[in-house]
Amino acid sequence: MTQGIRVQVRSAYRPDRSEPGKYLFTYTVKIANDGEAAARLVARHWIVTDANGELEEVAGEGVVGHQPYLTAGEEFEYTSFCILETPHGSMHGTYRMVRDDGSSFDAEIAPFPLVVPGALN
Repeated sequence: MTQGIRVQVRSAYRPDRSEPGKYLFTYTVKIANDGEAAARLVARHWIVTDANGELEEVAGEGVVGHQPYLTAGEEFEYTSFCILETPHGSMHGTYRMVRDDGSSFDAEIAPFPLVVPGALN
């Protein structure tokens, strides 16, 4: 949690959309405003790491075409995907949030695994 903004992520391997060397993972993100001050998510910055230690940075405005505005107690949930060349890796990052007074901060997204079942013992 960062300044009242809580980010939770669930990931899933999609074998129906994968093949050797292209492992597709979906991830569902729930962003909740557990604080008292409203904030708008204006940008994202992801760091994706595969099993070889290769990094890919993904940055852009909003999430899935939205810049959700969250007042106290509100939540926003979305699902997206990434493709790895290896059967496991991880993601982490930040969401740039802007308050009504114009101040901004980066809400932390803790690292989460992307793992093909059975790939790690």
